[in-house]
Amino acid sequence: EEGCGGRRTCRGQGSRDAADVKALKYRRRCEMASVFAQLPRLFVTGRVFVTNRVCSRLLSGKQFEHIVVDKRGEKENVGLIRLNRPKALNALCDGLMNDLSEALDELEGDESIGAIVVTGSDKAFAAGADIKEMERLGFKDVYRGSFLGNWDRLSRTAKPVIAAVNGFALGGGCEVAMMCDIIYAGEKAQFGQPEILLGTIPGLLLVLHAVN
Repeated sequence: EEGCGGRRTCRGQGSRDAADVKALKYRRRCEMASVFAQLPRLFVTGRVFVTNRVCSRLLSGKQFEHIVVDKRGEKENVGLIRLNRPKALNALCDGLMNDLSEALDELEGDESIGAIVVTGSDKAFAAGADIKEMERLGFKDVYRGSFLGNWDRLSRTAKPVIAAVNGFALGGGCEVAMMCDIIYAGEKAQFGQPEILLGTIPGLLLVLHAVN
C-alpha cells in the first residue's frame, strides 16, 4: 500500500469512478430514449398527457392543489407533472410554483424515476405569470420578500426534464419550458413573450438560467 503501490490503488479508484460516471450517463441516455419513444403516443388527438387522476402517487402520497403528479411508462420510471389551473390557463402563481418545486424534490429523490416530463393541457401549457396575484404587491413586498424565489427550481433539477407543450406557452410559461432540458412541442404549441407589449421584459433571471 506504500509508494507506487499506493499510486496504483489511486489510479484504480479513479478508473472505477470514471466508469461509474460513464455508466450513469449511458443509463440516463437510455431513459431519455425511452421517454421520447412514449411521447408521440401521448399526443394523440392533440392532447398532452390528459388524465382524470386527481391525486399523486409519489412516495409521500401528497396531494397538490395546482398540479397533478403521476408515474408513467412500462416500468413507471417517468415522473409526470401536469400543471392544473384550467380556469386560469395554467397561469403561474406562487402556489403552483411551490407545488412544482415540492414535486421536483420528491421525484429527484425517487431512485426509480429516470426522467421527468412537465406538461399542461391541450389548450395551454402555461399562459404566463398570474398578473392578478402580482398586482397587489408593492415594491417593498417584492424587494424584501422572496418574490419568485423558487421559480428557477426546474433549471436546478439534476434529472433530465422534458417540457411537453401544446397550446399557449407565453411569458413565464415560455420561460418554464425553456428551463427544461428539451421541449417537445405539439402542433398547437404557441410560444411568445407578450411582456414587450406592456413595455416590460421577460424575467431576466429565468432567461439566464434557461440559456445556461
